[in-house]
Amino acid sequence: MHPGAIAITVILSIVAFILLVEIARSIRSVRQGTAVIIERMGRFHVIWQSGLHMKCPFIDKVARTVSLMEQVGDFPPHPVITKDNVTMQIDTIVFFQVTDPKLFAYGVERPLLAIEKLTATTLRNIVGEMELDNTLTSRDYINIKIRNIIDEATDPWGIKVNRVELKSITPPRAIQEAMEKQMRAERERRELILRAEGEKASKILIAEGEKERQITEAQGIKQSMILRAEADKEAQIRKAEGEAEAIRQVQEARAEAVEMINKANPGQAYLAIEALKAFEVAANGQATKIIVPSEIAGLAGLAKGLTQVIASE
Repeated sequence: MHPGAIAITVILSIVAFILLVEIARSIRSVRQGTAVIIERMGRFHVIWQSGLHMKCPFIDKVARTVSLMEQVGDFPPHPVITKDNVTMQIDTIVFFQVTDPKLFAYGVERPLLAIEKLTATTLRNIVGEMELDNTLTSRDYINIKIRNIIDEATDPWGIKVNRVELKSITPPRAIQEAMEKQMRAERERRELILRAEGEKASKILIAEGEKERQITEAQGIKQSMILRAEADKEAQIRKAEGEAEAIRQVQEARAEAVEMINKANPGQAYLAIEALKAFEVAANGQATKIIVPSEIAGLAGLAKGLTQVIASE
């Protein structure tokens, strides 16, 4: 074979191999959640979404692969001065997502750095209008305001800011010590208040218990007095009933005696002797003067006569 033909064959083989390699490289699979920017002759041509694609060899070029998933930007602390001239270190976290790969690729150089700087300047503007205490207690307000401002500023870059969080707020050491002392004093104050309230509640409970005890004792004494009075009343009633019964029985006995005497038809001598017994009982009293009825005097003479008669016999 002629040497020239051999050289041409070799060159054609090399060119064919290069073409095959380039064609093989032109076929590309794009995975889910990513987008590929294709440039043709140095200009934007098309965006490849997920799937199998093929570019034109030697003309088209893969300019950039962009992630469409939500990304996190953890930025270092930035010095921020509050309205009352307190310098704090605040670091932020930004959650963002690419919504337009073309604007993201051609809208700004180094988008992540641009978001960091924009976040820092926005944070300084917002915190600069607030005092220290408000800054420490208004994280949600600061987060929302920063997110709204950054989201509006990043729209031309094809970026959607979903969330902004203040990771930490670090005031100066002197401020931290003062805050710790304030918190310690507040805890001690609350402890004293709780202790005083506990002692107050304890005293109230003790007083209520003492009052309840006194009421119970008073009720017991009252009940005891009532029972004692009822017992005395019952005893007096029973005593009175007993005396009445005794008097009744005595009167009945006397009535029966009188009735028996009447049935026996006693003589004048018996009656005279009974009269003398009654007079003798009356004479034994404490009276200094005794008025004797004439009938009794007669009876006494009769009794004396009877006594003499009985004695003579």
